[in-house]
Amino acid sequence: MDIKLAKNDKRYIEGADDVYSIMQRVLLRDNKIDQEKEHFWMIGMNEAGYILYIELIALGTYRSVDIEPMNVFRVAVMKNASRVIAVHNHPTGRLEPSDADKEVTDRLIQVGRILNITFVDHLIISPVNYSSFRATGLMDELEKSLKYVPTYQVVEQIRKEEKRIAKEKLAIERDKTKTAKEKVRLEKDKTKTAQEKAREAREQAKAEREAKQIEKQRREKLEQTMVNTLLEKGVGIESIAKIMEITPKQVEKIINKTR
Repeated sequence: MDIKLAKNDKRYIEGADDVYSIMQRVLLRDNKIDQEKEHFWMIGMNEAGYILYIELIALGTYRSVDIEPMNVFRVAVMKNASRVIAVHNHPTGRLEPSDADKEVTDRLIQVGRILNITFVDHLIISPVNYSSFRATGLMDELEKSLKYVPTYQVVEQIRKEEKRIAKEKLAIERDKTKTAKEKVRLEKDKTKTAQEKAREAREQAKAEREAKQIEKQRREKLEQTMVNTLLEKGVGIESIAKIMEITPKQVEKIINKTR
């Protein structure tokens, strides 16, 4: 879910204080029930630190929130963000990072490297204070970690291909928007009949179905490529399942499709 900045919110990030001043207000906007759940946000920026987006990636329970690395970076890829900052809250008010927080950060650092997106910092916030992985030195420590390097380097080329496809998709969408606006301008003075509107609705529905089918085929091809690459490198099905965060049965199903 895209988070809209308030009129007076700062648009440039110079440090953790700037991040917290924005995200504290975002957290306090939620009703009391939602404030008692863990949120995980991602802030995407350009090289100058200008905020391109703030996205609520996941909303969890009182104690945890599930994070999938590719969901975290999906918007960053689509909006060409070169730097990102993760932010999540602890409803308990405790700002000390858990082992799970460190684990997620370690994984996201490696995925960011593969996609050439700098993972700048990870903040844990409460309504009254915050803790920064970068300020405490934990970010520097995790950046030296080798725990996930072998796993994610194997899929580096696949991630680059996914980024290229995402950019092409974004360009196509922009062209469609431009074409649609031009069409509206040309037909502005025309009176559309109910039959014409119904036809346009059918065409739009058809286009959406085709787009969904294309996206499904692209994702399946990407999964097949990833599995084949890992198999060629001698990675077992159980390990592939862990890397792709799916079940071994799903891996076998993908393998069977390629035969």
